[in-house]
Amino acid sequence: MKIAVLGTGMVGQAVATRLAELGHEVTMGSRDAANPKATDWAAGPGQRIAATFTDAAASAELVVNATAGVASLEALALAGADNLDGKVLLDIANPLDFSNGFPPSLSVVNTDSLGEQIQRDFPGAKVVKSLNTMNCEVMVDPARVGGGDHDVFVAGDDADAKAAVTQLLQGFGWAPEHIHDLGGIASARGTEMYLPLWLSLMGSLGSGNFNIKVVRG
Repeated sequence: MKIAVLGTGMVGQAVATRLAELGHEVTMGSRDAANPKATDWAAGPGQRIAATFTDAAASAELVVNATAGVASLEALALAGADNLDGKVLLDIANPLDFSNGFPPSLSVVNTDSLGEQIQRDFPGAKVVKSLNTMNCEVMVDPARVGGGDHDVFVAGDDADAKAAVTQLLQGFGWAPEHIHDLGGIASARGTEMYLPLWLSLMGSLGSGNFNIKVVRG
């Protein structure tokens, strides 16, 4: 599959690298096609390309938003609404606002979410929120924590788009029984608002290598 990963940070690099390892043709998108992080990544093994946000989205069958949450809407606007229309848009960003230092606050909260904002601004895209409740290493290798006995969530308004993301998650190693469908894109509010707790846990544990598990009575 041709996949665009928008964003050159740790999350974008981890996800794009794993997708390339799995045999996908992956384009890392950034503002500038000559972005050093993107071009260095593109020199690695597999089918890797560095391009602008626009060109990356235009050539892709599926788009991953791995940009900083407070910049996601701008980045996706540069990618172009026409280039997102009809495509699955996997949103793994969180609206973390570091303007007042650490710990960050959330720029969107309670009655809205970044996932919903993206869906409203790009109505032709099929937005699915997932993977935003853990660090990037766990995203692409669930077995590194508890042998993979923990959970990931998907939220979106399009059932076929969620099925496509679920298939991608299984490629990363997520077992079907650990992939939980939360319903529509409004459910992204809950997964995004989990981030303050995640940050507190990271601080107390001294590591980001952990995740949550739903235990039923």
